[in-house]
Amino acid sequence: MRAVLGLDIGTSSTKALLVRLDGTILAEVGRHHEVDRPEQGLVEMDPELWWSEFCDLTRELLAMEPDARVESVGVSGIGPCVLLTDASSRPLRPAILYGVDTRTAGMLDDLTAELGGEDAVRARCGSALSTQAAGAKLAWVARNEPEVWARAERFTMPSSRVVELLTGEYVLDHHSASQSTPLYDVHTNAWIPEWCALVAPGLPMPRLLWSGDAAGTVTGAAAAATGLPVGIPVTAGTIDAWAEGLSVGASVPGRMSLQYGTTMFMITPTPEPTRVPGMWTTVGTHPDQPCVSGGTATSGAVTDWLRRLVDADWPTMLAEADASGVGAHGLLMLPYFAGERTPIADPDARGVIAGLTVRHTRGDLYRATLEATAFAVRHNIETLRAAGVPVRELVGAGGGLLGRLWPRIVTDVTGLPQTIPSVTVGASYGSAFLAAALVTAVDIAVWNPPASVIEPDPDRAAAYEAGYRDYRELYEVTKAVVHRLAARSR
Repeated sequence: MRAVLGLDIGTSSTKALLVRLDGTILAEVGRHHEVDRPEQGLVEMDPELWWSEFCDLTRELLAMEPDARVESVGVSGIGPCVLLTDASSRPLRPAILYGVDTRTAGMLDDLTAELGGEDAVRARCGSALSTQAAGAKLAWVARNEPEVWARAERFTMPSSRVVELLTGEYVLDHHSASQSTPLYDVHTNAWIPEWCALVAPGLPMPRLLWSGDAAGTVTGAAAAATGLPVGIPVTAGTIDAWAEGLSVGASVPGRMSLQYGTTMFMITPTPEPTRVPGMWTTVGTHPDQPCVSGGTATSGAVTDWLRRLVDADWPTMLAEADASGVGAHGLLMLPYFAGERTPIADPDARGVIAGLTVRHTRGDLYRATLEATAFAVRHNIETLRAAGVPVRELVGAGGGLLGRLWPRIVTDVTGLPQTIPSVTVGASYGSAFLAAALVTAVDIAVWNPPASVIEPDPDRAAAYEAGYRDYRELYEVTKAVVHRLAARSR
């Protein structure tokens, strides 16, 4: 039986699938893991987990489906991240994670000035420097850990690290590179040599490929470690959010891919590279697919924090939140529990819960959490529209779709219809699709057709208007106090 393998390395788990060439999932496995938070604002991960989990999950899948003949492999992962390795490809330090790690906040203004100012950076890279940018994280290591930098020979992310260990090839996909501001030009689709030399002096940049390109083939050593056949092709891979968007057919201008996970991620394709203040302009997984994206610093991370805090299961929490109703009986939350990425780009933002009384229940708190993430999505959508980028519909992906309450709240808050696809597994399915495209002709509309559409309810949508206005105002009126609290916590 012909099959492909798709794997995604997430913030809190790794998931892997065996998929037939017609899109049917044969088997699915996963492993949970934790990030490390050594200090306030620092978020790291042990990179050895990426390869060990890939090997373990691949062997587990092959044992579950012994008749499956794997013909290609696709990999995606969280990003943009920074892993530095030496000449023997050994990690030199823990991997630095994407925008949830805010260690570069204090150097962004000076680095931007070295590059000629924000307009100069935006003109070439599409986005301003932010705590999300991998290039800024490389600069941080170069300037703060010179002993590590002196030994660094390669820079990879979770997907490209696994690709390297599978194939021996030092590559990075164009999309991941476009999130490495200020190293990559979104107009020429190439590294910027003079800025690479300034920001990452002496570090050889990886060879660039598009996400669906074959990076190489499985080596004998990788085959022995994983059980995969020697010589099968491996895609260049990409960042998980783009693999997830691909999995639900979100490459249409005006259609925002909305991904319900540990963080909430949003991708909106555009006809040409479009600069939107406070958001990220990148290239897509394939040529001529520019997009503007945004992301919250938390979403599922906060819902899981609350669930563990009150010691309840998901079905109970969802049922109680549903019963709470619009507005959570007068509760309003700012979901900035790890700072916030787009559109406010404020690493010192913090969570706020306003309106609490002794009558409020855990269901009210959980409802307020879901509504807060929906308000954050709307804030991003309004930022896009203000810059002339239309957003007419949503397409959902990820584990948060399973209860349906969360996407229904987002639909009502934004006033936009939201398509729920047949397969909501996410990035690992998108990675499998890219792998299948290496060996046969495939169409994501055939693999993953729509299952349903959630339409906004006019009454609930109207009821959320006042809540959204208060949400926007609450950040502004609490910002000064919250920033002082953030400073004290350091």
